[in-house]
Amino acid sequence: MKIKLVKSLIGSKKDQIATAHALGLRKIGDVTEQPDNAQTAGKVKKIIHLIEVEA
Repeated sequence: MKIKLVKSLIGSKKDQIATAHALGLRKIGDVTEQPDNAQTAGKVKKIIHLIEVEA
């Protein structure tokens, strides 16, 4: 699945920032390719308001 950061991490909780960094997302517009599994789904759910997801 492709994940793109579309909103700033400024003002987000520390655990949400850490989750975005774990996915490889640091700046707005960053895109990463991740496997479609349970771990990734949990990370996506935690920061869904900051990202866009393509299957």
